[in-house]
Amino acid sequence: MAEPLVLKIGGSLFERSEDITRILRSEGCRALIIPGGGIFADMARRCQVVSEDSAHWMAILGMEQFGWYLASFDIPITDTLETPERISILLPYRVLKNEDPLPHSWEITSDTIAAWVAWKLHLDLVVLKHVDGIHSSGKLLESVDHPITTDDVDPSFIRYVISKRVRALVVNGSHDERIVSAMRRLPTTGTTIGF
Repeated sequence: MAEPLVLKIGGSLFERSEDITRILRSEGCRALIIPGGGIFADMARRCQVVSEDSAHWMAILGMEQFGWYLASFDIPITDTLETPERISILLPYRVLKNEDPLPHSWEITSDTIAAWVAWKLHLDLVVLKHVDGIHSSGKLLESVDHPITTDDVDPSFIRYVISKRVRALVVNGSHDERIVSAMRRLPTTGTTIGF
């Protein structure tokens, strides 16, 4: 059985939730899923009158809503930060509220929260998004070993991953074969960060 990992499922993959969870169950992986905020966190963005603190916690509660949606496809949930023995979905609000490890800003989204979880648990991170990986000047990068500016992940993600020495891979979750390869730690189209 493969080593456990942290797996972030981007909110942009909402429409693929059933397919992605089916793949993950069939792989029998030991993954702690960090749900993106997606459409749920977008509501906090639209409420421009709220403080950054309020928006931060609203967006994290949005991650929990997506987590509950993913759980509807027969994946158990947890609100405890521990190395997974099987696939499970982390509902992050309680952990983040207790530890409050990251600044409250739109510079930090579920991407960096997933990186923090991977760092905290000393696990590799796979980030499933609706992009092939990290791009610079329109070109897909195979690897990134220094901070760069990109719209493919939140503005703090790459800097955080590199500074904390997290091993991360950004993969397009719209392609089943790439998800399978990433979970099996096989080469696939995407971008490695920090290793």
